Amino acid sequence: MKILYAIQGTGNGHVSRAREIVPLLQQYGDVDLLISGTQADVKLTQEIKYQLHGFSFIFGKKGGVNHLETWKTMDLPQFVKDVRTLPLKDYNLILNDFEPVTAWACRVKGIESVGLSHQASFQSKKVPKPKSIDWAQLVLKYYAPASHYVGFHFDRYDDFIYTPVIRAEIRNMRTSNLGHYTVYLPAIDDRWLVPLLKQVPNVNWQVFSKHTKLSYTDGNVAVSPIHNELFNISLASCAGFLSGGGFEGPAEALFLGKKLLVVPMKFQYEQQCNAFALKQFGLPVIWGSNKNWLPVIKDWVERPQEHQFHFPDETAAVIDKVVKQFAR
Repeated sequence: MKILYAIQGTGNGHVSRAREIVPLLQQYGDVDLLISGTQADVKLTQEIKYQLHGFSFIFGKKGGVNHLETWKTMDLPQFVKDVRTLPLKDYNLILNDFEPVTAWACRVKGIESVGLSHQASFQSKKVPKPKSIDWAQLVLKYYAPASHYVGFHFDRYDDFIYTPVIRAEIRNMRTSNLGHYTVYLPAIDDRWLVPLLKQVPNVNWQVFSKHTKLSYTDGNVAVSPIHNELFNISLASCAGFLSGGGFEGPAEALFLGKKLLVVPMKFQYEQQCNAFALKQFGLPVIWGSNKNWLPVIKDWVERPQEHQFHFPDETAAVIDKVVKQFAR
């Protein structure tokens, strides 16, 4: 059996999930990997057969997408060329983790594909979503369309939705509480974060930033560049995690039993939906309209988190079901 697994390269979540899924897929046949986009700090260990430009959203430094840089990186002629020339007819199964080139190549050529991603869960009307006419709703629907969908979310909202894929390195980690708080907000400059966090003086903050190349400490705030192993150690031993509104990072923190406070990126509908879903469980959120973060952060630090999450290890069973149901 020949399998093509196409992966979105924007952000770390898609690649992190792929690191768990690829070895499982390899048990069923030959797996070719395709990645498009940029902005991921986590890498795959397996060989990438197709590395495409795709469409990427570029993180800004003020809590949202940098629309100008995103526009500048887009190359529509290359996208169309890749869609037309991507060889797909020899594959028995095409899986897509929100990757647009493969998705549109399949649609144009009339080839079935399976959307296997967190974003796939939003095909269900049962998934919590804020009331919005945000244009980005169309992105979730048309950015990477598929013939079939298998989604992951914080809860099993529908019969094709499963709980998050948690990396084995996270599942196997020993947890502790050393009292510090871990911070990963990729769309916010650490030079803005440090003065804010210093106003919570009785807490040690460990900030992992996409916007610095050097580690430094300012008062009770330690800032480091992105480093997967050091981040995992910090997360496993922290009291709480201050995060963006992505999916995999918050899911891993909740799996480890950590307190969570999320700050969804402005103008990023998926993150708004994630935050809205977490809000339903009673978790705190700092929305884009909130200009004063300090009271929310202080309250979060002082209060325990009541809701506990259970994410069973069902990835192997999901992949087995997908292969048996959709391979041709």
